[in-house]
Amino acid sequence: MRTFYFISDLHIGGDEALGVCDFEKELIDLLETLAAKTDEEVELVIIGDAFGLWEFTQVEGKDKLDALIAQFPQIFETFRRTGEKIRITLLPGNHDYELACYPEFVDLLEGYNVHLEQTESITRELDDHRLWIEHGNQHDQANRMPDYGNPHAQPIGFYVTTNIVGSAGQLSQRGRYNWLKDIQSVYPTEDLPHWVLSNYFYREMSPFLRWVFLPFLLLFGVTLVVMIGSALEALHITETNIFLNNWLFKSLGIVGSLFQLILTINAVILTELLILAIPLALIGRDLKRTAKRFGLVLNPGELTGQKEDEYIDAAEHVFKTAPDVAVFIYGHTHAPSLRRIGARAVVNTGTWIKKLESAAPRFGIVPGIYVPSYSLNYFRIHGADGKVVVEYQKIDKKPARELTLLQRMLAPRGRGASPEPIPERTVLSSDS
Repeated sequence: MRTFYFISDLHIGGDEALGVCDFEKELIDLLETLAAKTDEEVELVIIGDAFGLWEFTQVEGKDKLDALIAQFPQIFETFRRTGEKIRITLLPGNHDYELACYPEFVDLLEGYNVHLEQTESITRELDDHRLWIEHGNQHDQANRMPDYGNPHAQPIGFYVTTNIVGSAGQLSQRGRYNWLKDIQSVYPTEDLPHWVLSNYFYREMSPFLRWVFLPFLLLFGVTLVVMIGSALEALHITETNIFLNNWLFKSLGIVGSLFQLILTINAVILTELLILAIPLALIGRDLKRTAKRFGLVLNPGELTGQKEDEYIDAAEHVFKTAPDVAVFIYGHTHAPSLRRIGARAVVNTGTWIKKLESAAPRFGIVPGIYVPSYSLNYFRIHGADGKVVVEYQKIDKKPARELTLLQRMLAPRGRGASPEPIPERTVLSSDS
């Protein structure tokens, strides 16, 4: 039985702090597991961004792959051993676009039993069906290659990555905590400014300043309640005398006086903000409308949905022009999914790198907390009784304990809405 396994977006390698692979053990375990499968004809297809060649900024061209292999000798040795048992196919993505540019890379990777396909898309036969396989960056305007195969023709994403992500790898260890190396883990990427602010507050800010400001930030909500309660009592809307009397603070002595001072300062700030709120809101709304007219701003949800629509359109075009294609497989967006289109399916292989997603703190107006998680996974596709079977498998991995004590205290227990679950087994047939 011929069986295909698909993974993508490993983003292995890069300058300095980026030269660490958090999931090296899990990747090696998967390779060794596939090598032990003797009851099926196996091909592992890594569909782009296996390596972070864009993230190497201190070496050029063909030297990047040598630097990568030197960083991860155990991974490449496992490629060599596994490739003796099964076929390993590698497709270039955008972060490892140089793989498509130098013929020497084909022979170099062949020495590790990795078969490099220097093209944007490939297909595989499965009984009477075909699988369409691509990385997907060709549908992303910022990462579409202007002249595929030309190492000097790079998209705008290359300059963003080398100047920001590559620099982050070099600068990360200068921080109080080695956090800049995780810049590619922020999801969605539009959250990057908020992530930087969060890390400044929780990690880089002087501890003295943080603990001075923290009571004011945490008690802003309490201040608002006290202000509303005091106003209701002063206007005789309520007959209570809790807030104006301040009996609670008086009973606490010097601690109560300190709380009273903090709430008073917060009340003054809140009053000024309320006075400015209306004109600032009007100006902000007008600026947002102007930016949208020029296509400069989209809400993260709108932007994510727009990106995914591009791939649905691409898949539908392939299905229309190639009726025997049963599954359209891509990566690039780091969001694993399986969507049905009639008797066909569109599969996004997701990513293996850590994800950092914002969670609103339990209380206060402190910055959001970026909670780490992993979604290591692979798709297994094979035929059965003339049908195409798509199986989804997750590999459990718990993130290291990275949050500071303050972040753990403020982080909510729930992580928000979970993405739509992917079925463990999907059967495609002409009767679907």
